[in-house]
Amino acid sequence: MKCRFIKPDNTECRANAMSGSDYCFTHNPDISNEEKRKVRARGGQSNKIKIKKALSPIEIKQPRDVVSLLEDTINRVRAGELDIKIANCIGYLAGHLIKALEVAELTGRVEMVEKVILEKRRSY
Repeated sequence: MKCRFIKPDNTECRANAMSGSDYCFTHNPDISNEEKRKVRARGGQSNKIKIKKALSPIEIKQPRDVVSLLEDTINRVRAGELDIKIANCIGYLAGHLIKALEVAELTGRVEMVEKVILEKRRSY
């Protein structure tokens, strides 16, 4: 739903309304101007989750390892232990990793088939 605020030039705000409200954050009359000023001054810093210690390395050799990585990432985000930007990066890289693992597996299969074909040709 879009914000219901009408600007002085009689145009609609067009920003998304906050959950449970008819207005966006900027135009919500239930939020004081002081609170809005503080949030703008922080620039969204309060939404970031600080990672207290580095995440341990995970060995990823097969697709099921990627599934485990994504499961761990999802659980950490849900527990509030991992910043969403980091989780998005992990998800993005995991997608590329899955594709790379699939290509590597197919390459191995093609090499095996080529080897069998070459051996059959030599035996004739």
